[in-house]
Amino acid sequence: MTYTQWFQSWAGENLGWLISHITLILLIALPLMLAVAMIIYADRKIWAAMALRRGPNVVGPLGLLQSFADGLKVMLQETIIPSAANRGLFLLAPIITFTVAQIVWAVIPFGTKMVLADINVGLLYILAASSLGVYGVIIAGWASNSKYPFYSALRAAAQMVSYEVSIGFIIIGVVLWADSFNLSTIVEAQKGAGVLPFLNGFGFNPLLFPLAVMFLISALAETARPPFDLTEAESELVAGYQTEYSSMAFALYWLGEYANVILMCALNAVLFWGGYLPPVDWAPLYAVPGIVWLFVKILIFFFIFSWIKATVPRYRYDQLMRLGWKVFLPLSLLFVFLISGWLMYTRYGKAAPASTAEEAIVYKCTYGQDGQHNDPNALTLLAKVVLPVESGVTNFRNGNRWNLTLPDGRDVTADPFEYNAGGLGGSQGIQWKDNSGAIKKAYIFYSDAIANGGWSNVAISLDAVPQDGQPFYPSKGYFCLPTKNNDGRTILK
Repeated sequence: MTYTQWFQSWAGENLGWLISHITLILLIALPLMLAVAMIIYADRKIWAAMALRRGPNVVGPLGLLQSFADGLKVMLQETIIPSAANRGLFLLAPIITFTVAQIVWAVIPFGTKMVLADINVGLLYILAASSLGVYGVIIAGWASNSKYPFYSALRAAAQMVSYEVSIGFIIIGVVLWADSFNLSTIVEAQKGAGVLPFLNGFGFNPLLFPLAVMFLISALAETARPPFDLTEAESELVAGYQTEYSSMAFALYWLGEYANVILMCALNAVLFWGGYLPPVDWAPLYAVPGIVWLFVKILIFFFIFSWIKATVPRYRYDQLMRLGWKVFLPLSLLFVFLISGWLMYTRYGKAAPASTAEEAIVYKCTYGQDGQHNDPNALTLLAKVVLPVESGVTNFRNGNRWNLTLPDGRDVTADPFEYNAGGLGGSQGIQWKDNSGAIKKAYIFYSDAIANGGWSNVAISLDAVPQDGQPFYPSKGYFCLPTKNNDGRTILK
């Protein structure tokens, strides 16, 4: 019984689902707020240590309660709204920043199957949601009706555009290598992905390591951390977009800023350094819970963020723009070209063995209806065998005919027909005639996630054309993964 099913067993289907998801959201949001309080304390301690000072050391043992005392202070302060400000937008802006910083954590995997929403487009969701955070800054700058906050808002807009372009191309390199936008899949794809087969992490790959460095620096710019904190440069803009804010409105910006910093530390770990995987693919290390490995990596990256803040002087605005447009953008494009070329040569360019009756590709599949599929890792239902008829072909995607063994024991040859679902890897249709002469069709989808001899993961839909955008969740059909070369045939119900 799953976590959600337990709630549904005593609260009903709809109410149980709602209660379970609210509980899971709180299990992420509340520890995140506690982590923000402690990470502010850690930030101040790291700065102090590098300046040979003590840092917070009065409130609580070792100063651990300093952040809570600061929070209590701002809660008790009066909220002052400038008379010329747009009152509604002025109060809405910090709420946007704080909320966006929370919702992105829904797709971060903390361990194997430890994720609130394990969606296939998790990486795109993060890009879309995190991009909304800049609106909190822009609206604050405009609604304050003050020159310095408005200058800060303009800087924030330009800075966001400049570095999200390069971040997008950097992420393309990761997606190409992992062949997925799903963050759990990206983490699992990093097992043994280093230059040495026992290292877990794309960052250990020479082609992807430069992207990891660029992503780290771009993350600093995206979160407006030093040396890229031009949106709140106190020597030029007083306090930037926060100049007119006080009390809890100011605190929401503070919380949102550090929640975004922790998020970027988590993304560095998830995309390039194995996420919840141990750094070395050694069995005893997997005894440590994955969430512990993820937290350790987040703390390492946060130390790097604080280290940079304490030691690197602020960039000029022209330097900030030059780094984003003239350095990171062409470099990220170059590495997209290099990675795609390398993958085409090593993953797709080598000819697969000739497809004969003695050397076919065995697929194990799970069957499901209405998008509800069994765990593809279990693969307990049937063994499916993809067997193109012609010998000498290297890929079943190229219009090959298929041999099918039907439930009545009759062998038929299915002919291909053109069908384009617009999926990540591609698609193909096959058709045959049943005993009555009626034409039967199946729609086959494959991804470019190559495994075991160069063959792709396959989904087979047996009814009508699946809905666009859901090729791997046919309303009735199979989800199949390759196992090994063996003799056999494709069996369809």
